[in-house]
Amino acid sequence: MKSISEHLNFHASALKIRSRRNDILASNIANAATPNFKARDLNFDHEMRKVDGSGPLKTTDGKHFKIAVKNPHQSIFYRQPINPSMDGNTVELSVEQLEFSENSVRYQTSLEFLNKRISGLLTAIKGE
Repeated sequence: MKSISEHLNFHASALKIRSRRNDILASNIANAATPNFKARDLNFDHEMRKVDGSGPLKTTDGKHFKIAVKNPHQSIFYRQPINPSMDGNTVELSVEQLEFSENSVRYQTSLEFLNKRISGLLTAIKGE
């Protein structure tokens, strides 16, 4: 029988990692005008694999698509700019805002999954 923490661990870990990524992306946005600032990002999949202990997805059929993961062995990496600025800053505000908003939506989704798990456990405990 699984303990309550085992039921909640995956989504709780996802929340922590998403929150950490939001901090990194917010720092990039805040430093968009700082000369020589290098934009960073967090490899969510790599971090979750460290927590979960699972490996990368593998193709088992010739019709499967191979998944390209940027920097699969690094947790935090420097983002490669599409249009680098003259002052050495690699922050591209539109890219950072897009990544931040996508990560925020995924954070909310993980939070909803965690809330559903908790409410399901409470229902089971109450015997409803």
